[in-house]
Amino acid sequence: MGRYLEILKRAEAEIALRDKSAQRERSLPSGVRGADFGRFRRFGRSSSELANALATLERRCPDWVALKDWQQATTDGRRFVAHWGDQALRLKWSVQDLFGLHEAPKQPGPNYCRLSRYDQAGLIWLLGGRPVVALTDVAAAIDHGKGVVTIHRKIHKPTV
Repeated sequence: MGRYLEILKRAEAEIALRDKSAQRERSLPSGVRGADFGRFRRFGRSSSELANALATLERRCPDWVALKDWQQATTDGRRFVAHWGDQALRLKWSVQDLFGLHEAPKQPGPNYCRLSRYDQAGLIWLLGGRPVVALTDVAAAIDHGKGVVTIHRKIHKPTV
């Protein structure tokens, strides 16, 4: 019973954060609204930073991302933050590590997609509806079902 009360309290806190975030968004001058999803760099040490990043993602679909992929990412983001958010903070996962996207070129081609550079995509964009089953300070395990697990490393190193 206590577990369900904790989940309910977290949901209420998240709703309150979204309401505050929406009020701040409405109070911004025109032309300042929206988000630059390729530039999540700083990551605060509170769960409100993670909730704010998720709220930013939910506000609008980033440029050069398919609507279907964005909708899936918002669903996956909510699930991840509810289940793994506190641990991700303790393990120093940055907002870029979780929600980041490849910086779009100035004149992308007609077939350009920001998710094509999966080496620069945050974990949330790579889940595709699949759950994270383990999280460490350097990697996340994504369950594909039937015993298949993919490891996503947050530290991207070029191949040798």
